[in-house]
Amino acid sequence: MSIRHRVVMVATSYPRFDGDTVGTFMRPIATGLAARGHDVHMVLPWHPRLERAPWHEGVHFHPFHYSPIDRWHVFGYAGALQADVRLRGTAVFVAPAALVSGWRMARRVARDIDATLVHGHWVIPGGAMAAWAAGSRPLVVSLHGSDVYVAERHWPARVAARRTLHRARAIVACSDDLRQRAIGLGADPSRIETVPYGVDTGRFAPDPGARTRIRAAHGLADDDAVVFAIGRFVRKKGFEYLVEAIAQLKTRVPNLQLVLAGWGDCEPSLRSLATQLGVSDRVRFPGVIPHDVVPDWLAAADVIAVPSVRDDAGNVDGLPNVVLEGLASGTPVVATTAGGIGSVIADGATGLLVPERDVTALADAIARLLGDASLRRELGQDARAAMERTGTWSQVIDRYEAAYARAVAGGATGDTH
Repeated sequence: MSIRHRVVMVATSYPRFDGDTVGTFMRPIATGLAARGHDVHMVLPWHPRLERAPWHEGVHFHPFHYSPIDRWHVFGYAGALQADVRLRGTAVFVAPAALVSGWRMARRVARDIDATLVHGHWVIPGGAMAAWAAGSRPLVVSLHGSDVYVAERHWPARVAARRTLHRARAIVACSDDLRQRAIGLGADPSRIETVPYGVDTGRFAPDPGARTRIRAAHGLADDDAVVFAIGRFVRKKGFEYLVEAIAQLKTRVPNLQLVLAGWGDCEPSLRSLATQLGVSDRVRFPGVIPHDVVPDWLAAADVIAVPSVRDDAGNVDGLPNVVLEGLASGTPVVATTAGGIGSVIADGATGLLVPERDVTALADAIARLLGDASLRRELGQDARAAMERTGTWSQVIDRYEAAYARAVAGGATGDTH
């Protein structure tokens, strides 16, 4: 039996309410560790939409305020970066107060519960706050994507990240890309390992009934060729290339419909692009879809598209949740190899992979799937089987517990791949 820890987690994102689409991977990490018997205390920024009770699903929540003005609470919850490319001015302005407030809260909670370790999510800023608050306690840091990008682009963040990575006894990256970039920032290769996110294969599963319900509710015919994509409307998601691919396919696939769900700074430009290319009638923008409804949309689609890219500023997703959720749903996935995607999709076996920004390759892959029902079925079945074998959250939590054990033991070398 593994040791039960009293853990202070420091994060800047977490689903603020049931169905929220922000930081969804944080919930199964925290609740999964709590379900194993660990005493998990989550320190995170206060937000006007935060609806978490002090104790929920086995996790204790400790939100910290850092501004007397509600609209200035833009620290975390995917609000600090504009289009995930540049820091918002308000976020820069409030950052010192937020960092100090987060550090104080984490230090107080660690003292009150006599924490056995501190776990920072996002090396900047959660990992830095966790490192400052940990004192002599073991420190674990998880890397999720934009944190490494910020550290690479801004020297004060880079200095803080380097010190935090040196201080950490165990580091977990959700992709090999992030792992290598963290080593470039100063992480000890012997203390960092790649642990992709998991997926709830019970929630995300084939569901013919959902296909019927969703299509009927949204005016989609059963024989419509539906491509589904979801995410924040930021440059690294590559959605503009998907809209261009739909334009290439509009005559080849007359019944084609793209459902592009999400929100973000790039929405106006995406809508304008669809109009400019003459496919505004083929591209639907349903807005934010609650996370508990996403499984239904994945099951209702014929193809799931994940056209992620390393954007012009150098930012890239660690591992988009929708990749794993799509694979588990049994609906075939077309994606690029950006970030950690190529490590979880076997091209031609569990999905189709195309080069980043290659509109023609993306269009051809979508057309190939839409024109071959047996291939869609085969890829979907094999992808789901792969997720059931190696991609569950229970397996991810096993890896996190192993990281905790290494941290407490002093950071002994483990499997780094």
